[in-house]
Amino acid sequence: MYYVSKRMEIAACHKLNLSYESKCANTHGHNWIITVYCKAKKLNKDGMVMDFKHLKQKIHGYLDHGNLNELLPFNPTAENIAKWVTEQFPECYKAKVQESEGNIAVYCKEDSANEKEEL
Repeated sequence: MYYVSKRMEIAACHKLNLSYESKCANTHGHNWIITVYCKAKKLNKDGMVMDFKHLKQKIHGYLDHGNLNELLPFNPTAENIAKWVTEQFPECYKAKVQESEGNIAVYCKEDSANEKEEL
């Protein structure tokens, strides 16, 4: 099995729709760190799991300097964003989303549960 990861920084704002009172209900921004993990049993015709450029275009190119509430069809929590990232490519089995120092969410597809790593 081949594994690759791509780490990227994204500046974006959001507000959270929560069941309790929180400052996060106000629009605010983060410099998000998103790490995408992909795997393949065989390399593609170019000798890659996938081109890092394609990962960056699809994730960074879409989200950077955007309002996540307008770009994504769900409450843009770090957990929901991590799941959305994994759904963008069939090769992607895990995503890590850091919204601030010490606050990290990881989503790992069920069939890759043994490939989780510690936060």
